[in-house]
This record gives sequence, C-alpha cells and structure tokens, in this order.
Amino acid sequence: MNARKPLKGIHHVSAITGEAKRNYEFYTKVLGMRLVKKTINQDDPSVYHLFYADERGNPGTDLTFFEIPMAGQTYEGTSSISTTSLRVPSDEALDFWKKRFIEYEVEHDEIRHENGRAMIPFKDFEGQRLLLISDEHDTGVEGGTPWEKSPVPAEYGITGLGPVYLTIPKLEKTEQILTNVLGFTKQGSYQREKEQVDVYETGEGGNGAEVHLIERNDLPPERPGRGSVHHVAYRVANEEELHKWVDYIKDLRIPNSGFVERYYFKSLYFREPNGILFELATDGPGFEEDEPLESLGESLALPPYFEDDRKEIEERLKPLDTKE
Repeated sequence: MNARKPLKGIHHVSAITGEAKRNYEFYTKVLGMRLVKKTINQDDPSVYHLFYADERGNPGTDLTFFEIPMAGQTYEGTSSISTTSLRVPSDEALDFWKKRFIEYEVEHDEIRHENGRAMIPFKDFEGQRLLLISDEHDTGVEGGTPWEKSPVPAEYGITGLGPVYLTIPKLEKTEQILTNVLGFTKQGSYQREKEQVDVYETGEGGNGAEVHLIERNDLPPERPGRGSVHHVAYRVANEEELHKWVDYIKDLRIPNSGFVERYYFKSLYFREPNGILFELATDGPGFEEDEPLESLGESLALPPYFEDDRKEIEERLKPLDTKE
C-alpha cells in the first residue's frame, strides 16, 4: 500500500445559511473576509455555495455556506460540528473585535482563555456558533493574508480557520478515526467549565491543524438547519495523495464517496462513527482557475461541466450582487 503523507490541517468548513444576501453582508462587511467564489452547490445546482476566505482563498482559510432558503432552525446537540473558530493575529486584535461586535450588535461573549489561547465566542445572525482565536503564541501551520480591500485593518484581520470543535456522544469512536485512520496525534486536554476537551493535531499542528473533541452523552443528536455546520474538510497536498487516501479508506471498508471532482479542489467524503461528515480535499487547483485574482467572487462561477446549463441555473437562483 502506498505510504500517505500526513494531512496538512483544516482545509475548509461548510455551513448552512437560509439567506445568501444577509450572509454575504455579514461575512464580508462585518467580519471583513473576502468572497472568493460565488458558485453553486454541485450536488444541488439550484442553490448558492459561497466561499469566504483570505485574499485568494488559500487552503485552510475557507468558511463556506450552502444557501438553503427552506432550512429550519438548528436544535443544538451532539454528533455535530459545534463551533468553528477563525484565526486573528494577536490578543490585541480581540480587543478590536469586541468593540466591533458591540458596534455592529453582534451577539458575543467576553474574551476568555482556553488551552493557553485568548478567544472571543460570537454568533452570526442565524446563530452560527463561531469564535475568534488569537495566534499570539501559535507556532504551527501558517495562516493566510487578509484581503487588502477588507473593511477590517490587516493587523486585526481574519487569517484563516482555527480549531474545529466536535461535540460527540462517544469520544473513543471519533478518536479512533482521527488517530488510527487519519493520523492525528493527541496533543492534550483541558477543562471548559464542566466539560473536558481533548485536542488532536495533524501536520505542523497549531491553530490551523487542530480538532477539539467534547464528549456529551446527556444531549440528543443535533437537528441541523440554518446556523449549523454541514462538514469539515482536511487538507491533502495534491490529487496523487488523495487517490492514496481513496484506496486506503476503501481498503478499510469505510463507506465513502470515492474520488469526487469539485474543480477548485478534489475530494473524498465519509462519515465518522458518530455521524459527522468528514472530507479530505486537495490544496489545489484553487479559485483562480476560472476568475482572475482581482475579481474573485464578483460573478457567478460555474465549473465547466455546469456551463451548458448556465442559463437555467441563473434563472433559478435569486440575484446576489457581490460587486460592491
């Protein structure tokens, strides 16, 4: 069997929104992220798939949303990606963000410290559970570069995805997939109020390469809706490496999607035993395959295999102006 290189960290997190326009306004105008791709859900071309990231959508910086207008309320629980974190450069940046959240009336908690890092939890307009985490003492995977046209000053800007938090009913089942299958190592654990949080890392480690597991067997499974997370993706260097993972997951008899062409990257999907959807995604080709860097996200981008249906797709989508 071909040896596989370690996963490089978090690739992207994909969540659900019911309102693409308000979603766009919040993540670009309040959080200052760049919309690097306005495209469609390739499994349901009738809805948008929006990608927010750093200046060019570098792997490890993408927070993406499927627009599902009919999505109901999320009922929080286990078997869920319960918090998505976003990296900022310093502890000082969190003071800036606290003031900004007050100014824009964003629901947020106080700045706190966990696992030796400063952070501030907050929610978007649909209750999406988020937190900003400081890279002040981070020595792991490098973050991205904030967009120069962002309304947020670069020294405080969001530089990518931080640790992803999974709430699960049976810790050992997810731990086994992370360590025995995906090659993560346990980095340690810490206490959050009455909960123990176990930390796993891959690649160069640090904020951009961690998964935090929270075991809760006193809650029902989450009922997802607007404001919930659909899946988390981990970074694979290239297509050759991904094919090795496809063969490996198949050999382990883990039900999976097989190789999936997403045009901007290549993917493999499977569910871990607690029901959370994992994806392995390649670092390239990237978002400049069909748009120049300077105008990323301004027009509806369709992978070539959808171009013949562009007219029909555009007629079904509600117009979304992203050239402001």
